[in-house]
Amino acid sequence: MRDKEEPTRRGGTRPAGVPRAGRGRAARWLTALRAAAWVMSALILLTCGVTHFAYRSLTDGLSTSDALDAIRKGSSRHLDNSVNLLLVGLDSRKDMDGNDLPKEFVESELHAGSSQIGYYNTNTLILMHIPADGGKASAFSIPRDDYVDTLNGDGSPQGKHKIKEAYAYAYTAAHDRLSATGVTGTELERKSREAGRRATLATVQDFTGVPIDHFAEVNLLGFYDIAKVLQPITVCLKNPVKDRYSGADFPAGVQKLNARQALAFVRQRHGLTAGDLDRTRRQQAFISSVTHQLKTQGVWGDVGKLTGLLDVVKKDVVLDSSWNLLDFAQQAPQLTGGNTEFHTLPIAQFATRNGESVNLVDPAKIKAIVQQAFTAKEKTRSDTAKAAPGTVDVFNGNGAPGLADSELKDLVKLGHAAGTTGNAVPQQHTTVTYGSGAREAATQIAARLKAATAQQSSDVPSGHVRVTLGHDYTPRPEAPAASDESASESADSSGPAVKSGGIPCVN
Repeated sequence: MRDKEEPTRRGGTRPAGVPRAGRGRAARWLTALRAAAWVMSALILLTCGVTHFAYRSLTDGLSTSDALDAIRKGSSRHLDNSVNLLLVGLDSRKDMDGNDLPKEFVESELHAGSSQIGYYNTNTLILMHIPADGGKASAFSIPRDDYVDTLNGDGSPQGKHKIKEAYAYAYTAAHDRLSATGVTGTELERKSREAGRRATLATVQDFTGVPIDHFAEVNLLGFYDIAKVLQPITVCLKNPVKDRYSGADFPAGVQKLNARQALAFVRQRHGLTAGDLDRTRRQQAFISSVTHQLKTQGVWGDVGKLTGLLDVVKKDVVLDSSWNLLDFAQQAPQLTGGNTEFHTLPIAQFATRNGESVNLVDPAKIKAIVQQAFTAKEKTRSDTAKAAPGTVDVFNGNGAPGLADSELKDLVKLGHAAGTTGNAVPQQHTTVTYGSGAREAATQIAARLKAATAQQSSDVPSGHVRVTLGHDYTPRPEAPAASDESASESADSSGPAVKSGGIPCVN
């Protein structure tokens, strides 16, 4: 099926009536964006090897977003101090200010047709779980054409669309609304993209049923720039391939690719047995190869490549404003050790909706798979961790009835001694304070509640911890009862998992 297209006011194209990217010739290159988000993973891993000077150099010029602020208010909490990270590959031929990418880059270097084609779809969505205890990280690729209920950033429904289109619908609505009020130029682009990010985050969080703590967004140019810095990049193919659409022309076996060849490697879907799903595994294999290369080839000690990667981060990447990369690097060293497993979320069947090819999915099944993989381990760690001595008093500054009592019960189940409960003056954030001798217990509870660092207070009795629940508090979620088999069902339905730590061989 082909999408009908009409010119947009910005010189690009979008389908009649909705902001969808066209198919046909344009579709042959659009999938390069997916790989960009996989390479974003490598950029995150980069922070594990940078010095404090390099970290300051990175953050001084970094583009950040506040899109997660609104999304966090309606999300559930973790049961421990683990982190869920969403990697977003944006399908746009625009730079950060909304200007077209250079014509020679799009047409000559990428062989991707005109710069006047394309829109703001998220052709790559990868949800990664980083355990609190340094164990195995899990990542799920969300197929771009999954047909789901998409949301705006405030949680209001957009309708039933491909998951990749949540960003584009919100971007378009914001762009039209802001333009009508006289907003122009860079400010218009920035605010419209923020609306798109909020919609994507809200949609993915609702679809998977787990909270998103941080996100990273990378554009089309970012993939190519990263590949140029890291080339040659080693990959492995099970069979020889030749595809005129993507330009992929490779023998079987292990081989080294330059930036242009790497782009073809991750773009190809024609001629592959599983089509789009095989292409997803190509991207998973690519990021595994890149992270392996970063670790084994001494990139941390190569000033030229390190500087080049930092420059790419500043130019092509947007991170959420609350993400402290240095803290994250200290928390997630397992990512550079090959201790990550990549899966693809399952598709129920292929279908046609509104003249377009889509993936029909079972939302309940998706939630069970992701929650089992992410939160079951959290519950085990949370429930088995030994509680430090201390008596806990919980006060409700959230406003919703019953929260202090229920939270105290949960803390007692973990081994803390029960104190008193009551109401408090309403406050925005949850706080934890403690009296002398209760620092360790306060630290454990603050981490569990995702609160700021616990503070000692002379107002709190010795041996006590005082918890005041704020508006940002959400009740503790129950871990799903799905079996271990359900957690691996995504691999059974959408092909084998791709494991990092080397050069995986794929179709």
